[in-house]
Amino acid sequence: MATAGAAAAKKIKDYVFEWEGKDRNGRIVRGELRAGGEAMVNASLRRQGVLVTKVRKRRSSGGRSIRGKDIAVFTRQLSTMLRAGVPLLQSFDIVARGSSNPRLTRMLTDIRNDVETGTSLSASFRKHPLQFDALYCNLVEAGEAAGILETLLDRLATYQEKSIELQGKIRAALVYPVAVLAVAFVVIAIIMIFVVPSFQDIFKSFGADLPAPTLLVIALSGLFVQYWWAIFGGLGLGIYTFIQSWRRSPSLQMTMDKLLLRVPVFGPLVHKAAVARWSRTLSTMFAAGVPLVEALDSVGGAAGNAVFAKATEQIQRDVATGSALTSSMQTTGVFPNMVLQMSSIGEESGSLDQMLGKVADFYETEVDDAVKGLSTLMEPFIIVLLGTIIGGIVVAMYLPIFKLGQVV
Repeated sequence: MATAGAAAAKKIKDYVFEWEGKDRNGRIVRGELRAGGEAMVNASLRRQGVLVTKVRKRRSSGGRSIRGKDIAVFTRQLSTMLRAGVPLLQSFDIVARGSSNPRLTRMLTDIRNDVETGTSLSASFRKHPLQFDALYCNLVEAGEAAGILETLLDRLATYQEKSIELQGKIRAALVYPVAVLAVAFVVIAIIMIFVVPSFQDIFKSFGADLPAPTLLVIALSGLFVQYWWAIFGGLGLGIYTFIQSWRRSPSLQMTMDKLLLRVPVFGPLVHKAAVARWSRTLSTMFAAGVPLVEALDSVGGAAGNAVFAKATEQIQRDVATGSALTSSMQTTGVFPNMVLQMSSIGEESGSLDQMLGKVADFYETEVDDAVKGLSTLMEPFIIVLLGTIIGGIVVAMYLPIFKLGQVV
């Protein structure tokens, strides 16, 4: 019976009703509400002073997944409306109605209903950990306790916007060469499977020995033609296995992040990005009045690098036993001297959040400049590499023709 009741409750929770009515001033209002039936919708709206004229159950659609950018936009909108004096529940209604993503609309409606029944906003956010991490919930909780929710939401929105921008730059810098090389591999595979065999049929009629480069390309083409399924399948399986292993193995994440930090050209870029995110996160948390030891709980994961996460755990243990933040950071060996000096000045002057914010601004600018320089450097390198490979294949295929022309 308990199982059947739980299943029924879950089914009821999926009902979304679109309603229309008039408020106490006679104005027409519309909205959406999740409930178990029309009677529950009518009862809920009557408590809000709405005279319902129309209720319609909306078929639930999946919609795209909720992205970090969606949460950043929601946070900015909520902060703006609270600053303008719009009540919290009404703010959620406005944002939910303005969203084009059904999943986001349903989630915001659930949070709004929780808040309406007396649950705190931070507790309602904690029910959706995939969208609202510990840092987000902790800052909202601090804002509720101090009565400055709109201020902390504004800081959160700024933090998320800068983080998303930084992630986009790093992703563009790392994905571009990988995408180009992947396309090049596909093009080379097509040449090997479909183009080279046609030349091979022509060469059979020459009745002469072929040059070594041509024989090498023909041999590689034979491997592609005979084992193309194993090459593509093995490559795809290898990438999938690596990604799954990386997600489930902290030791593999640590190893790969260490290697990534040591890679020429890309390593310094990733290091600067991790320092920028680490500094921005700690600055935001500390400025919100979160104690340093508690703030460090969310900082390590926000850096996006296992090396920095492990260093943050060590810093947290040292700070909890009475060590200064700067000296604890220095012992990890992952922070540049400038960061240590700025942190030391911030500790001595009582403006740690401002100094860390300046550090984050500086390294975000450094990342921006490094990405631009990297893009400029990688384009000619990739062009030369692809030109050498594909041009070499073409030349190898035409060598017998050139040789035949010389004989004639």
